[in-house]
Amino acid sequence: MTELMGRDGTWAFDGEGIRIVPGRGRGVHKLREDMGEFTVPLDAVATISYEPARKGGRLRLRLRAGADPLLQVTGGSLPDDADPYQVAVDPGRVDVAEYFVDTVRQARTLEQVPDGPADRYLLPGPPVPLTAAGVDGIAGFDGERLRLEWRWNTGETKRKEGPRDFALSELEAVEWRAPSGLESGFLRFRPRGTTRQPAPDQDPNSLELWGFKKESGTTALLAAAVAVRLPHPSAGAPLPRPGKALETAPAAPAAPAPPGTAAPAASDDHDTLLRRLRELGELRRDGVLTEEEFTATKAAVLARFHTAG
Repeated sequence: MTELMGRDGTWAFDGEGIRIVPGRGRGVHKLREDMGEFTVPLDAVATISYEPARKGGRLRLRLRAGADPLLQVTGGSLPDDADPYQVAVDPGRVDVAEYFVDTVRQARTLEQVPDGPADRYLLPGPPVPLTAAGVDGIAGFDGERLRLEWRWNTGETKRKEGPRDFALSELEAVEWRAPSGLESGFLRFRPRGTTRQPAPDQDPNSLELWGFKKESGTTALLAAAVAVRLPHPSAGAPLPRPGKALETAPAAPAAPAPPGTAAPAASDDHDTLLRRLRELGELRRDGVLTEEEFTATKAAVLARFHTAG
């Protein structure tokens, strides 16, 4: 047994798999805490490396494409602090980290682990049931059925549709995208036969995400729990080679405005930003946002407001 203890977790290798135990310190991302302990089988490992830094360094594990439903559904876009496949190395444990890397590499060679993409998920995915909250709704998944319920602040389109309930067999795919700046992210479920994909705030099969730690981590886990129960992506398009970031599908171009329809006025953009400010205040009041998250996001929204002006 080879073991490395770091500030944000502990890794142990027994020759067959790497057991990852997340830390419980204040700086550990909630997604990693929610995942809890899990084991990466050796045949899911593509590479392992030690990355030195001024003080200690970082041990990083890269999995074969298609081996992990969490990495597959998030498109490799998890931020470093949420990435469960890396662990900080203290200066006094550099030798242990380098030995850990050598041991895993030797085991891969002996077991002749392939470098190419996996044709099935090699990790079981998060346990269910799971509940995850977005800005405008809550998703619940018990392993067989998915239910979406809307918050008071959801848009009219979703309110008209009402709660959504799907059997797993009715779903074709699940998508998760991280927010970027003021661009909302989403957790989207695609029922079979669906061709139209509206914006997240108008899509009755999506939760809108603004990227707060209390939300995005759990929504990514719920997406992975659904994905692992759907057909593996190898049944469709080829998976990328190890070392190449998982590519996300490009956004569909905006549909042209119908003849005679005016382009959205600048005031529409202002109205959207003002709505965001009101919603931010409500989310802070309800305890969804911390004071720090509220202040940072409010500043970003105000900056966008002045730019739009």
